[in-house]
Amino acid sequence: MTTRRIEPVSFQRFDADFDGFAADLGGSFARYGFAVISDHPLDQARIEAATAAAKAFFALPDAVKRKYVAGVGGQRGYTPFGVETAKDAQHFDLKEFWHMGRDLPAGHPFRTLMPDNVWPGEVPQFQSEIAWLFGALDAMGRKVLEAIAVYLKLDRHFFDTTVDQGNSILRLLHYPPVPQDGPNIRAGAHEDINVITLLLGAEEAGLEVLEKDGGWLAINPPPGALVCNIGDMLQRLTNRVLPSTTHRVVNPAPERRGFSRYSTPFFLHFNPDYEIRTLPGCITPEHPDQGWAPITADAFLMERLREIKLL
Repeated sequence: MTTRRIEPVSFQRFDADFDGFAADLGGSFARYGFAVISDHPLDQARIEAATAAAKAFFALPDAVKRKYVAGVGGQRGYTPFGVETAKDAQHFDLKEFWHMGRDLPAGHPFRTLMPDNVWPGEVPQFQSEIAWLFGALDAMGRKVLEAIAVYLKLDRHFFDTTVDQGNSILRLLHYPPVPQDGPNIRAGAHEDINVITLLLGAEEAGLEVLEKDGGWLAINPPPGALVCNIGDMLQRLTNRVLPSTTHRVVNPAPERRGFSRYSTPFFLHFNPDYEIRTLPGCITPEHPDQGWAPITADAFLMERLREIKLL
């Protein structure tokens, strides 16, 4: 593992020095595929309330949790332990999770692609707290995309209408204690499918990013920071100018094996009908055209869900 670290970029500069914020944030994405955002405006008390609601759900008996397995590629509700497997991996991940997505009104053209949310009645505060977190991270993600657009020399609001009805997902993750050594790890090496991912800091360490030299870089953000990374959809759109970097969650050190790990990644997606087509400005001598054919965001998502055994 390397000893370098990703330097945080303060969100206070979003208003005070937007161009500088965009340059530093984009530079971190271009270098690592990841960035760390400090001083974000999300309400820490509400974050803690949402985390407490998630922990209360995962503490329920297995039979109760399984009532909320909703199908449809795991896009809503509960996915039990031992199901999701990283692309091309032989062993399943050591995790269980819950998905919340966007609520759409009756008659919306995307309702056939985005199922209704389900909610566990056993945790009364769950729906209100988790729905708040979805909305807060969705709004924060759009601000990050403003900076990315400027870094790419696009109009600042280029992405606004590409993600406003996106099939975005809030994932509540529980990695149970790891009792012994084995071939499975908490999350096998993988890349994210979506546009960008926003991750609130986990209490337990384990997140690592694959460096260009083949080493693994541990991501240990300062308290209250937000980790953000590029997904495959944005990598494809930008011709790998912004790379979707391989990452994993390794098992804990022996003295921490008895502790669970919780995290809450928000996977921001393009609108299902958005065509991911390489941006002409991202084809340069340094970044030759990768030759990716245009594909809609929904078709790309379905392709990848099959690869990770959720479809």
